[in-house]
Amino acid sequence: MSSNDNRLQMFQYIKRDTLDSVNIDPLQTAGLLTQAAKDALIEWGDGYSVCDYCNGALDLVKKPPIEEFVHKALPEFLGTDAARVMNGARESKFAVMHTLAHTAAKSGSFDNYVIMDGWAHYSSKVAAECAGLDVVLTKKPEKEVMPEDFLNAIETGIEERGKKPLLTLITYPDGNYGNLPDVKKIAQISHEFEIPVLLNGAYAIGRMPVSAKELGVDYITGSGHKSMAASGPVGVLGVCGEEAAAQLFRKSVHNKVKEVELLGCTSRGAPIMTLMASFPEVVQRTRLENWEREVASAQYFIKRLEDTGQFVLFGQQPHRHDVMFFEAPGFFKISEKVKRGRYFLYDELKEKKIHGIKPGLTKNFKMSTFGLGKDKLDYIADSFEEILKKYDEL
Repeated sequence: MSSNDNRLQMFQYIKRDTLDSVNIDPLQTAGLLTQAAKDALIEWGDGYSVCDYCNGALDLVKKPPIEEFVHKALPEFLGTDAARVMNGARESKFAVMHTLAHTAAKSGSFDNYVIMDGWAHYSSKVAAECAGLDVVLTKKPEKEVMPEDFLNAIETGIEERGKKPLLTLITYPDGNYGNLPDVKKIAQISHEFEIPVLLNGAYAIGRMPVSAKELGVDYITGSGHKSMAASGPVGVLGVCGEEAAAQLFRKSVHNKVKEVELLGCTSRGAPIMTLMASFPEVVQRTRLENWEREVASAQYFIKRLEDTGQFVLFGQQPHRHDVMFFEAPGFFKISEKVKRGRYFLYDELKEKKIHGIKPGLTKNFKMSTFGLGKDKLDYIADSFEEILKKYDEL
């Protein structure tokens, strides 16, 4: 057997060694598939399975019921007038920015920049860059982004550039600390300057109740594989207002049924089918009473860790989201003395079948409590305490 044959064989089965672990990775906790989604993954996993039913416009496929999902269920869920399924939240952000740049080029009343909060995700910045736009960040806050940070950034941008920004982008919550800014006030400030608002809800939509209209934003984006129990990459995009929707979902001059910003088609096959299969459970878990239980679980876990005197939560308190960021001086102190150094914590957690804190992180780390319940949260907190006690004599 040649070396190339050996190489090919290794791709036939790749074992996932974290499958039976307690998962605290913020990227994964709310993206774990429901049983219905697992069934859909097998049923619709072939490359062009959904496309067998398409007559040219994916969002108008009636069986499976993609049209019902995209044009009725999803806008209602997002609190928008129109929605589409995309290949991810970043593609959704790019579509909005590219559309606004395309439209503004005709009016000349806007400059080619976007204002984002100081904790904006890198993909928001890359989306702006790809759309040919500059990025202006609000100041990076000590604890949370404040409405006045956006007001200052807007006024400074207009003063320095002579024109308004194309867009205000709010990260809700930010992916590091789980802080939830006051979106309504920020949107109100932006609209006073007639600037549209995009809400990046990659860690919100699918975890907690979110409505674009109630929050007062014009566009909203979410991540199916991060927060809606879907097999990715897949995302959602919503827009408020008929005129804005007509601009965003404009048709191609070369093919009358294809939407330009979607490059004709977006997510298909397993991603969109698992998104739809999980949707009933996602709707249920984002009801207010269920989200309030998630927040209570997060606060319970935070208190357990803080009561040890070895963990400090960074950001908003009381905390209002499952994503959280801790400073852990006790773990860091151990890492300076043990043989494995800063990788000791990953090894210890792996032995206890806890997955989600990146290898090499001890001084601080982020995690999520979403969907874990009290028993698992107690197990994690107990495990942290056991690790600290194990090295107590160092």
